[in-house]
Amino acid sequence: MKTLLRRSEFYVTLIIIALSFIIQAKSGQFFTANNLVDLVRSLIVPGMMAAGLLMVIASGNIDVSFPYNAMLCMFFVTKLFQTTHYTGPVVWGFVLAGAIGLLLGVINGVLAAWLRLPTLIITLGTCSIYLGFTQGVLKSRVISSLPAPLADMAAANLFSVRSAATGLGSSMHVSIFLLIAVLLIVHFILKYTLLGRGIYAVGGDMVAAERAGFNVAFIRIFVFAFMGIIGGIAGLTQVTLSGICQINFFDGYEMTIIAAVVLGGASISGGNGTVFGTFLGVLLMKLISNNLILLGIPTNWSKFMTGILIIAGVSMSAYKLLSAERKVSGNILENKEGSDHE
Repeated sequence: MKTLLRRSEFYVTLIIIALSFIIQAKSGQFFTANNLVDLVRSLIVPGMMAAGLLMVIASGNIDVSFPYNAMLCMFFVTKLFQTTHYTGPVVWGFVLAGAIGLLLGVINGVLAAWLRLPTLIITLGTCSIYLGFTQGVLKSRVISSLPAPLADMAAANLFSVRSAATGLGSSMHVSIFLLIAVLLIVHFILKYTLLGRGIYAVGGDMVAAERAGFNVAFIRIFVFAFMGIIGGIAGLTQVTLSGICQINFFDGYEMTIIAAVVLGGASISGGNGTVFGTFLGVLLMKLISNNLILLGIPTNWSKFMTGILIIAGVSMSAYKLLSAERKVSGNILENKEGSDHE
């Protein structure tokens, strides 16, 4: 029970349950079939991005360039398919988007490993480069008529539901399987591989990890490269979910996803975090942003609520870090006093 009470996931779960019943009591529409399907559907892209970012943050780094990575990849692939009149399997679009994302992620990782500068500064620089390339070279604009392979996937749904009370309908998109696959892959890497232990070790103490034999430079490059792949795939996934390609899909996503990961229990300084906690953090963020209208709150307050959650998440992370430092300091002091007494 003490272990449970110390975990952020426990409190986030309680908040999600309480908020769900408050929204239901206020609107009577939260637990309708279409609202639940819409909520799950809205988790697909941010859930994928948050899982990738968890590995970056757990390694003690930060990445704010992934939304612009996603923008570049989705515009490049969509425009390429449109220009070449491509009609082949859509999977090659995702392979290409992932490959471009990998390249962009490796750039971040190599700069982080080589320059040893704060990764916030590095990724602030690269995000401007990626955005500039998307707007200047790719001439980004709204693409409302998608190439056939992307249009076909946009129409591919697993099932549809309709609320008897409101008459509104919603469909579950096939890309839910991409979210499940990403969550399982990240969970496996972090929990069952030596690489995962290395990611946590580097985030906890880079010098100690290096002394323990972990290749710190490789780990830093890997987490950014993996985030790049996820960003590229998530960008194209958003196109198929929306049935349109436009540049403002990911406005403010960097702060929202970082907040979700930290709210889920990951320390902003690195060294811990779980996929389950990250998913709960994303769920809480989308629960609030998607259901403000059901609470009678104007949707333009969503940025305000996001800011509150970011501060709450970072404060919780800082408090846990301070508590851990005090505990270590207390143990050192006790050992010193015991040694002096002897």
